[in-house]
Amino acid sequence: MRLPSILPAVLALAALPLGGCIYRMNIQQGNYLEGKTVSQLQVGMTRSQVRFLLGSPMVPDVFDKDRWDYLYYFKTGHLERPEQRHLTVLFKEDKVASFARDNIPDSAPRAPDNDISIQKFPKI
Repeated sequence: MRLPSILPAVLALAALPLGGCIYRMNIQQGNYLEGKTVSQLQVGMTRSQVRFLLGSPMVPDVFDKDRWDYLYYFKTGHLERPEQRHLTVLFKEDKVASFARDNIPDSAPRAPDNDISIQKFPKI
């Protein structure tokens, strides 16, 4: 009669390793910041030139119209650390006064795997 009381515990222990087998999709957010594009940013550029070069800022600052923040975040699965990049552009009289780069290497950031080729689909 002791077997039925042990059975739930054995099933729970057997199912425990399966808890980590959950698919976690890649998460990409923000502006795609690349070092060679950011290196073209110069003091004295107008807002429209910056917008043409880098795109619109991720979140416009409501309290400071002269500050644009460009953010990039990419996380693969659940085991790796996310890749984060940050660029702050400060304007004075509608021209770039200064900017600060944070973690923007020259290489392009990793992007999700969008390689959809015909070989991946089964033949009918």
